Amino acid sequence: MKKSAFNFDLPAELIAQYPLAARSDSRLLVYRRATGQHEHQAFKNLPDYLDANDLLVMNDSRVIPARLYGEKASGGKVELLVERLLGHDKFWAHIKASKSPKPGAVIRLAQDWQLTVLEKTDDLYHCQLNGDVDMMLHAIGHIPLPPYITREDESLDLNRYQTIYARHKGSVAAPTAGLHFDDEMMQRLQAKGIQIAYATLHVGAGTFRPVRCDNILDHKMHSERFTVSEALRDAVVKTKQAGGRVIAVGTTALRSLESAMCDGELQACTRDTAIFIYPGYQFQLCDGLITNFHLPESTLLMLVSAFIGHEQAMELYRIAIEQRYRFFSYGDASLLL
Repeated sequence: MKKSAFNFDLPAELIAQYPLAARSDSRLLVYRRATGQHEHQAFKNLPDYLDANDLLVMNDSRVIPARLYGEKASGGKVELLVERLLGHDKFWAHIKASKSPKPGAVIRLAQDWQLTVLEKTDDLYHCQLNGDVDMMLHAIGHIPLPPYITREDESLDLNRYQTIYARHKGSVAAPTAGLHFDDEMMQRLQAKGIQIAYATLHVGAGTFRPVRCDNILDHKMHSERFTVSEALRDAVVKTKQAGGRVIAVGTTALRSLESAMCDGELQACTRDTAIFIYPGYQFQLCDGLITNFHLPESTLLMLVSAFIGHEQAMELYRIAIEQRYRFFSYGDASLLL
């Protein structure tokens, strides 16, 4: 399938630059594949579309302040995006500079922090810091807003570019479908008997990597670390046995579940996944997906197209644009059943 099959024209004013006043103020576009029907709703009405014994699987990864600014010994400006932590003083990072730093190069950061480039593998640099990485990030790091948010990070992003249930530090991009859930919504879901369980997938910067190949099968996916716990596995088994539905909150939760399937059974595990889901993929577990609206020609739109059908997905996006839904990380949501 060609990349161009996933292209659409998006008015720039529909790209949300800020979150709404309250998390659950967003809109919800509900689509049922069985009937082909859609509804325009408020996200606050999500519980009306869920049943007791349904299971929502959320990604509890926590966004780290992964964007850093520094300079080389020559004085040249450098921007870094930490991709993966490798212990207390080492990490992989993307480095943007006028000239790529070589192994042994020293980059000075604020407040006397500095790092040494150890090696480069593909488009990532292995770096060693002169201290504790976690301490450094929280001292001088910036929230890594995605490239389509064309402003500097602000104090409000510390809270709003983070789910309320985020626990395990490691993501450089938020699992954005979860940004719509607030404490009141969580209480309403639980009061209705809807179960909640958590996967952990640390979202990498590769989630924004464009598909450059005309044939999408030539695209190489980025790798991300995920965990499916025994508690999550047991919750899924219990839900299926009771006739409930498993609904992934976000593409990262869905990719975690699908990556952990083996011979038709969900396995508790911690490992890397580079799963690429595109039309023709046979889903093994999930009955529903809550997700935001994604970029044209992106792997995430390809995943949505696999889930509800390519023609259906592109028509749904046409409707979303016509109805002025807000797109991307701080935008509105869809419920796909």
